Amino acid sequence: MIFDEFSIKTLIRAVPDFPEAGMTFRDISPLLQSPRALRMVADSFIQRYVETDFSHIGIIEARGFLVGSIIAYELNKPLILFRKQGKLPGAVLSEGFSSVNGKAALEVQADSLCEGDKVLIFDDLIATGATLLAAAQLVRRMGASLHEAAAIIDLPELGGSQKLQDTGIPTFSLTAFALNDR
Repeated sequence: MIFDEFSIKTLIRAVPDFPEAGMTFRDISPLLQSPRALRMVADSFIQRYVETDFSHIGIIEARGFLVGSIIAYELNKPLILFRKQGKLPGAVLSEGFSSVNGKAALEVQADSLCEGDKVLIFDDLIATGATLLAAAQLVRRMGASLHEAAAIIDLPELGGSQKLQDTGIPTFSLTAFALNDR
């Protein structure tokens, strides 16, 4: 199946003034409701990473869970969960960050990774990069390294991809939107 960025973009709904006035939320729900489009997205990531040298797939709550778990299954890679604070049992590592809604924290189980592991991190969207940077910091704190940060959507004007790249983390997204795209 050939990836068609235009058809994927048409299935990402722009929701103006959400979560607050002046912001445009990029909703992937219509894309997820199309089996053909979801397969196209998953196949695109699988083709990119099928022969790539990394050991684990990290997925960020909540929408990163959706595509990242498909990719982990298809590539037969262990899955590492990065969750909101207080959602994981056992010993966890926590990393705070600033989000659109204020301060937040991301957690991972402390024994999820070890030295020498190499992680591909998935989320649905790269905006400011704060969540992905927090996940990257947690990966590094466990002695592992980052292969790449991947997402369906990039919002390059918000600078997240550039921040990730500035810290040595390559990024990849299937499509990008300018802030004023509807």
